[in-house]
Amino acid sequence: MTSNLHVVLGASGAAGNAIVTALHDRDHEVRAVNRSGNAPVPEGVARLAADITSGDGAAAAVAGAAVVYLAAQPAYHRWTEEFPAMVSTVLDATAAAGAKLVMVDNLYTYGPGQTTLTEDSPENGGTKKGDLRVQLADMLRTAHDSGRLPVAIGRASDYYGPATANSVITALAIAPAAAGKSIRWMGRLDRRHSAAYLPDIGRAFSVLGEESKADGETWILPHGPAPTGAEFLAAVNAALPAPVKIGTVSKRMLRIAAPFHRISRESLETLYQWTDDFVADDGKFQRVFGPFETTPLEDAVAETMRWYVERAAR
Repeated sequence: MTSNLHVVLGASGAAGNAIVTALHDRDHEVRAVNRSGNAPVPEGVARLAADITSGDGAAAAVAGAAVVYLAAQPAYHRWTEEFPAMVSTVLDATAAAGAKLVMVDNLYTYGPGQTTLTEDSPENGGTKKGDLRVQLADMLRTAHDSGRLPVAIGRASDYYGPATANSVITALAIAPAAAGKSIRWMGRLDRRHSAAYLPDIGRAFSVLGEESKADGETWILPHGPAPTGAEFLAAVNAALPAPVKIGTVSKRMLRIAAPFHRISRESLETLYQWTDDFVADDGKFQRVFGPFETTPLEDAVAETMRWYVERAAR
């Protein structure tokens, strides 16, 4: 590759924005792409408006790129209908540009019954969204194995951090705490659930983009030790002037809300991730690219709370 241009698709989303920031901090030439072209980016980052669901839009978005990061995704309730076509279009455009594709993925491919997750864990889906993620991973691996283009897949659990409005952790714990309201955790407080601090995840994705050793592989990204729900909420309260009440969102509550609340309805099938231990093992990433230090939970939560409290006060 002669280009140093790294293109982030979905740059206005939380994950995409974290990747843009990490790449900029590492002195890459960066193009931030979203539909409006107004993604909040550091000074010096180029912005582009493009609809990557169309062939022409995707081609314009990735033109001249060395590495493309697919952080865009359809609305949560439209994944099944729209995600495969989006990935196919981006694969075609990235291959035509002669670039590498880094996929921003989650842990839904690992279905119920698995508590510690590695890259060798069975990708048994078991839910509508999990089966879809398995399908997308197969599309990406086939494209790589056929020689169309280099592909690396990075996987992270539920995220939090500054500017993470679409995160379930932010919606239940971070944003309410910043407003002085009671906070909740999905499922059970005594189960461990890996939580991804987005500034760390952004740095990890930049490593996958830079390193040819990442190509053709799936990577569980660095998360740090998995907290219980109680430990995470305690860290939130520790970052506040005065603690707020804590609670949980139970399966019964989701079922009651499901007919009237789309996110509750969509969350029911993945509740197993919160009622059992759900721990991401980043050993493979650490062995190949490490040591990669993650931000301690207390520091990450405190920084996140500072960001949200400042904005709640405005």
